[in-house]
Amino acid sequence: MGKTKVALAGNPNVGKTSLFNVLTGTRQHVGNWPGVTVEKKVGETTYNSEEIEITDLPGTYSLTAYSIDEIVARDYIVDEKPDVVVQVVDATNIERNLYLTTQLMELGTKVVIALNMSDIAESQGIVTDINRMREFLEIPVVKTVAKKGQGLNELLDVVVEESKKKTLHIHEIGYGNDIEKDISELEFLLEKDENLYKHYPLRWLSIKILEGDNNVLAKIQNSQVKDEVDEYLKKIDTDYYEALMADRRYGTISSVVSQVCTGCIHKVTPSDMIDRVLTNKYLGLPIFLALMWGAFEFTFSLSAPFMDLIDKGFVWLAGFVADNIETAWLASLIGDGIIGGVGAVLVFVPNIFILFFLLSILEDSGYLARAAFIMDKVMYSIGLQGKSFIPMLMGFGCNVPAIMATRTIEDHKDRLVTIMITPFMSCSARLPVYVLLGGAFFGKEAGTVIFGLYVLGILVAVLTAKLFRSTILKGDPAPFIMELPPYRIPHLTTSLMHMWDKGYTYIKKAGSIILVGVVVVWLLASLPFGVEYGSANSLVGTIGHLLEPLVAPLGFDWKIAVSLVLGFVAKEIVIGSLGTLYGTGEGSGLMERLQADPELFALNSLGLMVFILLYMPCIATVGVVKQETGSWKWTLFSVVYGIAVAWIFAFIIYQGGLVLGF
Repeated sequence: MGKTKVALAGNPNVGKTSLFNVLTGTRQHVGNWPGVTVEKKVGETTYNSEEIEITDLPGTYSLTAYSIDEIVARDYIVDEKPDVVVQVVDATNIERNLYLTTQLMELGTKVVIALNMSDIAESQGIVTDINRMREFLEIPVVKTVAKKGQGLNELLDVVVEESKKKTLHIHEIGYGNDIEKDISELEFLLEKDENLYKHYPLRWLSIKILEGDNNVLAKIQNSQVKDEVDEYLKKIDTDYYEALMADRRYGTISSVVSQVCTGCIHKVTPSDMIDRVLTNKYLGLPIFLALMWGAFEFTFSLSAPFMDLIDKGFVWLAGFVADNIETAWLASLIGDGIIGGVGAVLVFVPNIFILFFLLSILEDSGYLARAAFIMDKVMYSIGLQGKSFIPMLMGFGCNVPAIMATRTIEDHKDRLVTIMITPFMSCSARLPVYVLLGGAFFGKEAGTVIFGLYVLGILVAVLTAKLFRSTILKGDPAPFIMELPPYRIPHLTTSLMHMWDKGYTYIKKAGSIILVGVVVVWLLASLPFGVEYGSANSLVGTIGHLLEPLVAPLGFDWKIAVSLVLGFVAKEIVIGSLGTLYGTGEGSGLMERLQADPELFALNSLGLMVFILLYMPCIATVGVVKQETGSWKWTLFSVVYGIAVAWIFAFIIYQGGLVLGF
């Protein structure tokens, strides 16, 4: 007997992934769906000797053809024909979740509802009669609390039972006489094509054709009935039919909810009252900016003593190596190369930990979701939808997953513009560079300067989007609809785990790619043998002097030029390279040595920070831009455009500052 194939479906933020994780544990693997760059999670579990394969479908609000995620979820159910589809429903918002239920019912598949987060619903006074819900929907309903592991055995019992049933009840929603007549006539046409009626539920296919579903229309392009269907659609206003059928679904949902749920009628909640202030059209943006400024200022102030302690530790370690290793080249490799380079990066671990702890608190509380809502009006004015701001926010952590998150944007041009501008969001890898230069040349104002860089990144992204939308990618933005989660008290454990995850990634990178990078820099600074370490006569000096004319108008010398080139591998290597080239000898850390360099001062260090903010992203980001756009043309354009913008801004800052007497 083969495995029971189960698909997990559901809206975003209903606990679907939590349920998937608790059911499958470590028996899961992640890949991509064939032909698209949407993440595919598949896991396995054994229950009462039954082998169950569980596929976690992308979170969607419906099964229309408006996004890649929706098409992937729908095509999996239609083409792979899982034995059972488990729809995870948020028990605190049944009405919104049941829209997806109505579409799953039309697909002619066995559906089981997992009424998740039932504990939260009950604490809010929401009581659902699951027996009446089963009766009305003719679908099994099981209450679950995925995070606590409650209701899972009962859910698996029902899943196994449903998978063994031979008969399948087709659930239908009545759309009124006129539409039902059109559905029947289309079914009659489609029955003429054996391939269609053997592969797809004809009622569902007819409904989707009447809605003007482009993905479904593409499926019948090679059908023998294509011409007849096209002729039939000439008398149909598909937009009107789509709206009318959606209205019928919501009518059915309202009727069901009113009879199975007590307390589901929306009342004014504390979240609503808080939102009246935090998402106010006049106060929302200033509050958001103030919170972000506070986070950076607090991060810099709190981390300063820890940074100083770590810095002194590495300075002492470098001195110890120099005094106790007699072999000169080995002492130089360990002291100037490894300790000087990797140590310079690890000094900023406190900043990474503290900042991501604060951002995790804001995210866990539900506030960061409001940022996209607050920015929607701004984004729309530049030709993008508010949904584009979500990947931009993620870019503050890392540009790679941020660009991958653009998959949820339905409109191709919206998605492409968002991919192009997301690298301007200042990722965590750039933060240590800001902290180093800000601390060295701006003192107590460093936190404000760093906050300004993040704001500048957003402004450049916004202006770039406006430019692209007015020229090479013209078009109107798609409408933006999003669900605002309720405000919650952040879980300390969750925030600490998020902080550790980001911090550990940073430390791991310091011990791998950055270590390799600084050793390469050390070799270039030491060769050919006999030259002074890191001098103009070394290989790194020769390379740097070749590059120096390109960056001299920005106030950068050859050491900066080399560090910027190596920063293409990973932005942290900029600091590692400087640490290696400047060394950490004579009892001083990298910050002090930068301050002692007469070629560096506040003006060009500000230009350097802006250049690092805006110039080409790291190699991993370039790779994911290629993956998501599928085009080397757009990838190379992104890199060249970023370098050009960075050079222009740094030039204006440096040369403008000199003219103004700074």
